[in-house]
Amino acid sequence: MRIVLNVVWLVLAGLPMALAYAVAGLICFVLVVTIPWGFAAFRVANYVLWPFGRTVVAKPTAGVGSFLGNVIWFLVAGIWLAIGHVISAVALAVTIIGIPLAIAELKIIPVTLAPLGKQIVSSDRPFATGYGSAVAM
Repeated sequence: MRIVLNVVWLVLAGLPMALAYAVAGLICFVLVVTIPWGFAAFRVANYVLWPFGRTVVAKPTAGVGSFLGNVIWFLVAGIWLAIGHVISAVALAVTIIGIPLAIAELKIIPVTLAPLGKQIVSSDRPFATGYGSAVAM
């Protein structure tokens, strides 16, 4: 089930959103000070390409620096990428087969808004839903 969902996701939503994250990451790498945000953008781009069977958990070592970095990310790129997820979710929800994908699209928004201090881990659940049954990658 995960593979089918991920392939359909990749074609309908994953590739365009991953490209948006890649552009944000490249911009962050051009500006040397923002390289940590670039790494976070590429990590989320990887997650957006193949989200089913993985979930996002908070890093136990994340501190104030991650919080402050997330505030900057939210203002500069996070809000725009989240708007992209909402637009994509609305487009996916038009069809019956796209409704589960639209729900998954909306569940990615929290990591879009605050990617620092998070890690993406494997999950035994097909849908990226939450903080249970995760195995670190």
